Amino acid sequence: ITLVTRDLERIFRDMGYSVERGPEVEDDFHNFQALNIPPDHPARDDTDTFYVKGELLLRTHTSPVQIRTMATQAPPIRMICPGRAYRRDEIDATHAPMFHQLEALVVDRGISMADLKGTVDALWKRVFGEDVRTRFRPGYFPFVEPGCEYDVSCRVCGGTGCRTCKGSGWIELGG
Repeated sequence: ITLVTRDLERIFRDMGYSVERGPEVEDDFHNFQALNIPPDHPARDDTDTFYVKGELLLRTHTSPVQIRTMATQAPPIRMICPGRAYRRDEIDATHAPMFHQLEALVVDRGISMADLKGTVDALWKRVFGEDVRTRFRPGYFPFVEPGCEYDVSCRVCGGTGCRTCKGSGWIELGG
């Protein structure tokens, strides 16, 4: 994971992004309130979040790093925040209580979903090769508008369909 993270950080730096980090033990304000996640939101459920003491918890995403960055830097901002996140998930093939997350944030004038698509496409071409294809799909996230998920063409079968991609030709990489 560390080598992959360093490679991704280098690629993003080459594209003009800064790499920002923040605490893994977070306060309620930065993890929830500043992200407009009210007290009755399901993400705050004790069964989903590791509370440490009082208002302290293990961060459930790396979004608090974005909040801290916006509080200390004026736009334009182009940043990524890689790091560990924690949720009380049952362990299975796609879930674990600790996982690595990579978020990107761009705050500037004239930015659109086309910029996001171009960034995602350039990133995965650098990682997987020029022949990789990317696609965006609409996705609902209660804290993002508009929301989307993105996939890359399966690197095992080249997009023709196999067991790895469940016959679809695509592997979901993010939302």
